[in-house]
Amino acid sequence: MQISLPALKAFDTAARLGSFKAAAVELSISPTAISHHISNLEQRLCVTLFERTARKIKLTEAGRELSVATGEGFNTIETAIEKIAVKDKHITVSTTSSFAALVIIPSLQTFYNKYPDIQINITSGENINTDSYHLPIRFGETVKQASDDILCTEWFNMFCSVSSARQYRQADHLTIYTTEWKNSELPKVPLQAWLLLNGLQDKPITVKTFDQELFGIQQALNENALVFCSTTLVKGYVKAGFLAELYTQAVDSPFCYYIADKSKRCNRHNIHFIEWLSSLIKGC
Repeated sequence: MQISLPALKAFDTAARLGSFKAAAVELSISPTAISHHISNLEQRLCVTLFERTARKIKLTEAGRELSVATGEGFNTIETAIEKIAVKDKHITVSTTSSFAALVIIPSLQTFYNKYPDIQINITSGENINTDSYHLPIRFGETVKQASDDILCTEWFNMFCSVSSARQYRQADHLTIYTTEWKNSELPKVPLQAWLLLNGLQDKPITVKTFDQELFGIQQALNENALVFCSTTLVKGYVKAGFLAELYTQAVDSPFCYYIADKSKRCNRHNIHFIEWLSSLIKGC
């Protein structure tokens, strides 16, 4: 049996408030409309739901039974709506520690300034959650990702503190910090390709590695040493004057940052965050 949802809502409100007039005020319709909805509902169910007198209404036994059911039903709906509304304002971003620490977190306040009602929760992890409110920003091989999922492709170059940027060519020996990925299936960082591109393949070097780019960058800052890393991660440091990019040619890499199944995660707030992040990466 098909029952009008507005009729059920009119009945539930009148039953809860004990008044057609009060129900009309709450639902922003006329008392006549309330009466019309309930009369149609009674005709559809072939029962009387209210005992009507000149001054008040009173639920019949059938009305009380239906009132219990509609009260529970609308409460369930309202609870679900509130839960979804709250959840819609929270985005969980899972990504690498390096991308979170060097790209997202330093600029996150600019996002909140523009979208103060959205809360960003950042975690570090490898599991890709299928929840549409979850944004997994991953680092991987460009050729293995759908083009629409890719946020940026990665170039690598050598960086160091501003004070030591001019000294590297005069050095007889170079100590370079770089990354050896935890994921052994990823290609190696393109250090050898960079050395060849810049005519430094025969220069004596010592390579020291960490399993995250973040650590190599921090160590280079602490020691005024060289770090070979992706240009995306250090743009903030370069812009702030903490690091300088050497006067060398950056080398292309097979890597990218991407959002897995991005098209399935494009609810309203996710779109705001993705647009902000894309602009941040391009504008740093």
